[in-house]
Amino acid sequence: MPRRSARRAFLGEINVTPFVDVMLVLLIIFMVTATVQHQGVTVDLPRTEMVETLPVGKDHFVLTVLENGTMYLDQTEVPPDSLVDYLAQRVMKQRKKLYLRADKAVSHGTVVKIIGAARKAGVMDVAMVAELEEGL
Repeated sequence: MPRRSARRAFLGEINVTPFVDVMLVLLIIFMVTATVQHQGVTVDLPRTEMVETLPVGKDHFVLTVLENGTMYLDQTEVPPDSLVDYLAQRVMKQRKKLYLRADKAVSHGTVVKIIGAARKAGVMDVAMVAELEEGL
């Protein structure tokens, strides 16, 4: 009877499954990051030390206010005189959170009026969006 060697033959194959898994995860991260960076209308946001990232997904609306006073709810322009009705129909009916992205040149009074209009529409959960200060 032939004697079996206690040593196993060396396998020269490379297991690529972990490599493919890592690459797919990185691809997903880059895809999500790219959509977050280009979300909505471009504004010059105020900068602060403490910033929370804007969540990804469809569970919120973003109200963008430009320097000239033009407002957009996500990508749709909103007339200032019908802001309360628009927020009540869109945000309150769908029970979503509202994020306010106001250009840093927009006056404090305008931001307060917009928050007041949101509360009048029934939206009590309004969050402000800012950018992280450079050098931190």
